[in-house]
Amino acid sequence: MRAAALDIGGTSIKSGVWTGVEDKTEEVRETPTNAGLGGSYVMEQAVKILEGYSGYDAIGISTAGQVDSERGVIRYANENIPGYTGMEIRRILEERFSVPVAVENDVNAAAVGEGIFGAGAKENDFLCLTYGTGVGGAIVMDKKVYHGCAFSAGEFGGLLVHPEERREGEFFSGCYEKYASTTALAARVKALDPELSDGRKIFAALKRPQVKAEVDGWIDEIVNGLQTLIHIFNPSCVILGGGVMAQPYVTEQVRCRTLDRIMPSFRDVKILPAALGNRAGLLGAAWLGSRKEEK
Repeated sequence: MRAAALDIGGTSIKSGVWTGVEDKTEEVRETPTNAGLGGSYVMEQAVKILEGYSGYDAIGISTAGQVDSERGVIRYANENIPGYTGMEIRRILEERFSVPVAVENDVNAAAVGEGIFGAGAKENDFLCLTYGTGVGGAIVMDKKVYHGCAFSAGEFGGLLVHPEERREGEFFSGCYEKYASTTALAARVKALDPELSDGRKIFAALKRPQVKAEVDGWIDEIVNGLQTLIHIFNPSCVILGGGVMAQPYVTEQVRCRTLDRIMPSFRDVKILPAALGNRAGLLGAAWLGSRKEEK
């Protein structure tokens, strides 16, 4: 079994071929998305990338946007990729390459990757959250992604955590991703010191008391959301992804503070950093593509 996989993000398209051997992909490449040129251009790029591989039996696509995974269609995408909403990815690629195609939202695909090959490999049910420009989420039950009635379940970034900040017509005002994303962390620290403009610089300056106070305040915002989600879902495991979760201080503080704030009967939950890094979406997409081929 060989499955070609693409992980379509706003900045780059990662690609590779999975041969059914554990968590390894071959011929891994990265191509600029040039998302601002629009959805049609992105699909042209995807076709060109797939034409560069050979001998595969299925295709798996991980992509930004809300995805109808049954039809392989983008239900909604914001203006980061103009004209992407409604894109019939599965139809386009199956007609061009004559192999089965699976299409999934990027966070859901990453959760599948972690569930099969990574931090969730021993778990049947878990939550997966990614912290980056926003906050993404996925719900895994019995090793399968729970999609909800309109394929949009797990939009944890929309959890209302600061209702006093809510503004009419701004859907995410007062919501989790406005306070717990790495974008929010950067804004907090940049207001303190404009030179600390990215995560690398921020954590290099963690010994500065004022910087550490801002990082700790941001960690508390992460915990605010996790406390609610754990009490709702009672998961056996929560997997935390995104580049910032590679910082041991962040993951350990999140774990300790969360366990301290949830009810004792919920404290058997495992809170783990993602294990696959930026490979999770690619591996998840490949796995989903391979299941399509088997059907």
